[in-house]
Amino acid sequence: MSNTTTEFKLPKMGESISEGTILNWVVNVGDSFQEGDILVEVGTDKVDNEVPAPSAGTLKEIKFEANDVVKVGEVIAIIEASNAAEPSSEKTKTTADNSKKESAQQSPTPQPSKPQPKKPSAPSNKAWKPSSRDNHFYSPLVEKIAKDYHISYEELARIPATGAQDRLKKSDVFRYIEEGRPAQFAQPEQVNTPSGFQVPDLKFDKGKGEIVEMDRMRQMIADHMVFSKHTSPHVTAYVEADMTNLVNWRNENKSQFKEETGEKLTFTPLFIQAVTKAIRDFPMINSSLDGKQIIVKEDINIGMATALPSGNLIVPVVRNADQKDLKELAGEVNALVAKARDNQLSSDETKGSTFTISNVGTFGSLMGTPIINQPEAAILATGIIKKRAEVIEYEDGDKIEIRPMMYLSLSFDHRIVDGYLAGSFLRRIADYLENY
Repeated sequence: MSNTTTEFKLPKMGESISEGTILNWVVNVGDSFQEGDILVEVGTDKVDNEVPAPSAGTLKEIKFEANDVVKVGEVIAIIEASNAAEPSSEKTKTTADNSKKESAQQSPTPQPSKPQPKKPSAPSNKAWKPSSRDNHFYSPLVEKIAKDYHISYEELARIPATGAQDRLKKSDVFRYIEEGRPAQFAQPEQVNTPSGFQVPDLKFDKGKGEIVEMDRMRQMIADHMVFSKHTSPHVTAYVEADMTNLVNWRNENKSQFKEETGEKLTFTPLFIQAVTKAIRDFPMINSSLDGKQIIVKEDINIGMATALPSGNLIVPVVRNADQKDLKELAGEVNALVAKARDNQLSSDETKGSTFTISNVGTFGSLMGTPIINQPEAAILATGIIKKRAEVIEYEDGDKIEIRPMMYLSLSFDHRIVDGYLAGSFLRRIADYLENY
């Protein structure tokens, strides 16, 4: 068998992803691995990826350490791949013949695809202590394993983690399963783990109370929001829309829509329709600033802020929303929301938005002042639809009627968008909603 030294490059992990952050090396220098084993964990914005080995071999050199930011395609390690092609076909034939003889002498033993939990046995000399973590962000692979073995999030939190920033790795879960899941019904032990987020000590009296460590996603959201406020001069404009026509139409058609399409008709796809029409009327809203140049985007990709079970927010993207009818929009919106709630979103599904909608009315808010999702030029917040007494003008005089009303607020980057454009665009959205 001969060995070949090759460069291990950071692979492409999504359509619009150009870089990633090294979270943790699963394999150390000098360790051997098999094809498909996880070598390194890489973070890309809000989605983490476990990068597998392309072939069996040995890790010879690591080029980047944890927390280093690496470009896609850059060499991150040197590996010595084994099982290279043999120079002599005769030698290969001999090896194959020997393998056949050995397999014939042994009875076939099927390889289990999953580790089998051990039956409870006498306690070992080393006491097993359950963990308690505040970092409850798990990779899709870890969550799939947990689902296969019916391991709850509460039980996952008790498994000792060896990954960077106290992250749980695949090997941690399998080791725990092989040990017979000793913490399945245990009470977690409270431990204090250092947080990667450092707040400057400004000598404020911060008071006393429960200490809650920020998980990795919350840290990234905080950094993204602070960056946006520092980067863009935020201005917010407001209008209110009479939602009578839209609410009545939805109430009359949602049951039939469900029967014909199999999709639940929420307000979100209706909002997206109105926004995409307004963007076509005012394309400068669908832009980004690059130095002293404004990039007016060709595609209209609508991001929709969605709450995760952890309380954090993520922004899945409906691509080419202006080219989809209501059935397609409803189906895609429902699918993305379901994936977000199950932590199943891929990197590509959270990338490439050109304009974002945040439905703060879902949480009962009358209105909001959203922070721009960089590098976009604006973001829309839709408030709660609330019945109010409104003065309605008729030819024969004014009348007071009960109408479902909604506030819309648009935060925009004043470097790109001025008040006239923002106000006209926002009013146009309201017009489309009112005249649905």
